[in-house]
Amino acid sequence: MEETIQKQIARLPEALLAWYEKNARPLPWRETTDPYRVWLSEIMLQQTRVEAVKQYYTRFLNALPTISALAAAPDDQLFKLWEGLGYYTRAKNLKKAAITIVEKFGGVFPRTYEDILSLPGVGDYTAGAVASICFNLPTPAVDGNVLRVVTRITELFAPIHQPAVKKEISRALAACYPKGRCGDFTQSLMELGATVCIPNGAPNCSVCPANGFCRAYANGTQLALPVRPAKAARKKEKRTVFLLKCGGKIALNKRPEQGLLAGMWELPNVLGALTVNQAASMLEEEGFAPADILQSAKRKHIFTHIEWDMTCYCFMVKNNVNSLTWVTQDQLLNEIALPTAFKKFLELI
Repeated sequence: MEETIQKQIARLPEALLAWYEKNARPLPWRETTDPYRVWLSEIMLQQTRVEAVKQYYTRFLNALPTISALAAAPDDQLFKLWEGLGYYTRAKNLKKAAITIVEKFGGVFPRTYEDILSLPGVGDYTAGAVASICFNLPTPAVDGNVLRVVTRITELFAPIHQPAVKKEISRALAACYPKGRCGDFTQSLMELGATVCIPNGAPNCSVCPANGFCRAYANGTQLALPVRPAKAARKKEKRTVFLLKCGGKIALNKRPEQGLLAGMWELPNVLGALTVNQAASMLEEEGFAPADILQSAKRKHIFTHIEWDMTCYCFMVKNNVNSLTWVTQDQLLNEIALPTAFKKFLELI
């Protein structure tokens, strides 16, 4: 990275810290430097809006207030606390990391960047955030928000998906971290990218504390940065979902331990769009007595790389099948976590 760009990055702490003191949003995880709480918030905030995370964060900590409590939590409780946040692998890795902290670090959250990075589900960004915010280390947390801020400030047109570009930006930021204010600087970069130098739409450059030395602002190139690769087209699938009721209970199935929604509960479903007669015939083939159709509904659900176009049939069946798990409506609502893709059909109960 050329020397002039490094000099521009070095101007960020002075500009951002004063602005952050006056403009930082009051968020619950900013009221503490407890690494458990900061780590939890950073994992929850991945792919999820701040407003959505607030209630989950508080509820999760009320139920599992310590690392040891998280390590010992039953999976069903963990997934129920996470229900609706999506990307359930995050929750699984939280528990794996908590177990690692208990077994390897005596239940005490590790204090070095390298040890934090060694935890399951923790990457460079999360390790940098926790190490700087909780332990005042000069470890940048470089995510999409920070890459956007830096590439606009420096008018850097290098593709941000290239590891070398991210590494060089991280190195340049680390060199200018202010002693004693590492956590504040990390959060000021996050805040600027979330509220001013925003990802969608035009940035609010007129109130940006860095507009006096931002190259993109000076040259009108803000919306051309950062440079990203074109997104691959999302795969689309048609699925038929079965909401089966029998004797006051509802049928669930456990998904495989690998792949999309791994290990989660689901409503039974098959690939393809079946007609109601085809769906009824499939139930008979699976050992159900002739079933009565109650309702049907169509919904879409979009994952990161795939889109499901779903047709759900609600059947009242006269017998259950042991290959499925049958639960009460109360269990479904209060104990069992059901991914959002399938929760969309619970109104048919």
